[in-house]
Amino acid sequence: VPTTMAASAELRVDQLPADPLLHILSFLSFRDLINCSYVNRRLNELTKHNPLWKTLCSKHWLLSDADRLLSGTSWYCLFRQYYRDLGRYIKYYPALKRAWEQLKGFLQQRCPRMIASLKEGATELELNNIEAEIDCRLPDDYRCSYRIHNGQKLVIPGLMGSMSLSNHYRSEVLLDVETAAGGFQHRKGMRHCLPLTFCFHTGLSQYIALEPAEGRHMFESFYPCPDQTAQDPSAINMFITAGSCFLEWFTSYVHNVVTGEYPIIRDQIFRYVHDKGCVATTDDITVSVSTSFLPELSSVHPPHFFFTYRVRIEMSSKASPEAACQLDSRYWKITTSDGNVEEVQGPGVVGEFPVMRPGKVHEYSSCTTFSTPSEYMEGHYTFHRLANKEEVFQVAIPRFHMVCPPYREPVGRTKTSSSYMSHLDDNKEEDCDGDSDASATMQQLLSDVCTENRNSISSGQSSGRRRGPAPVPALRRRCSGCS
Repeated sequence: VPTTMAASAELRVDQLPADPLLHILSFLSFRDLINCSYVNRRLNELTKHNPLWKTLCSKHWLLSDADRLLSGTSWYCLFRQYYRDLGRYIKYYPALKRAWEQLKGFLQQRCPRMIASLKEGATELELNNIEAEIDCRLPDDYRCSYRIHNGQKLVIPGLMGSMSLSNHYRSEVLLDVETAAGGFQHRKGMRHCLPLTFCFHTGLSQYIALEPAEGRHMFESFYPCPDQTAQDPSAINMFITAGSCFLEWFTSYVHNVVTGEYPIIRDQIFRYVHDKGCVATTDDITVSVSTSFLPELSSVHPPHFFFTYRVRIEMSSKASPEAACQLDSRYWKITTSDGNVEEVQGPGVVGEFPVMRPGKVHEYSSCTTFSTPSEYMEGHYTFHRLANKEEVFQVAIPRFHMVCPPYREPVGRTKTSSSYMSHLDDNKEEDCDGDSDASATMQQLLSDVCTENRNSISSGQSSGRRRGPAPVPALRRRCSGCS
């Protein structure tokens, strides 16, 4: 009898009152909710409760109340509608959709031309046709992003970042899938690689590997770099870019843009990287430095790594008028990863002798080349007071590191021993590797960078001069200097 009474007192979960049962159901995934709907009629009704699907619509599709009102249907039906269309991408859609919305919101007021250049999303049929055309599967995160926006029109500036020196300009467009398919690679050295970006001025593209071929990992992105010392033209080195898949590649880039890591300069995204610790203050003057690696002007063989750096010198607005001063000279100490140390001294910076007054900011860009993949620079500027030229003092330049991205050599490459160093100060001129025309052109780039890539700002007002880029083809041989 006691056993019978205990059995009759048992309460099944589906017999619970609606409120606690709905609370339990709210912790389930959409797949578990659907499975529960097949248990019995009561659970079938409860699993369609609108608030449950509102949460899931917000989580997976980033839908709002306005979206539901516009659809004129229930949250449950809205979820099913999106799932029928985008269900295969549910793992990636929230992160990619959020990244696109953040990027557009950030750029709308700053770079409206970029937003206007974005294309509407591709359809499933269009993506399937592209796969048939290239005879290769597109990764789902790539497809998901292109369902949201099918890249951008072939315009300048490009969405994926720019870099401008005096006679060198790069701006990478995010390719639409049809144009990307036209650049899909079948040739030896680049088999099964799909271009993600393209620059009109340099011909530079970032690629994604759709198959694990020729030493590449599946779905990693990279800049190709021909091996100039190999007799085989298919010998391609690779500078690996961020992330092991398209999702990481795109969302990490968006994060750098919307957090201000990449500055907006002249309505374009410049891919300078600033180490928050790379700041030094001497009295009323603060110096900070950001850096960028230029793959289109670099090579692994011969070892030639090209960097540009942007220096910001600012005098505090709280400084007294008597603190006004003028920069006289610079001193650099450069240390490469192989232990070599070089010291460079010279008058001014990039041919100028900026005067600093309270609240003024002076920025300039310079560039340098090393034969090692990493190095650091540090030093100081020498100033004199305007009110007393005899009062001379030094302002520290913080140590900043320049590190090229990881690179990979083609499978089976014969190791060669080569030493290739071409770091020159402002007063040296030298042909780096026997090509006098290319070397002279790069030397001109390094000397002209001072006049084209600086921006003096006083009290938040720019100098008012408009500096447009002067595009030239990518160069592969160069010399370097420091300012």
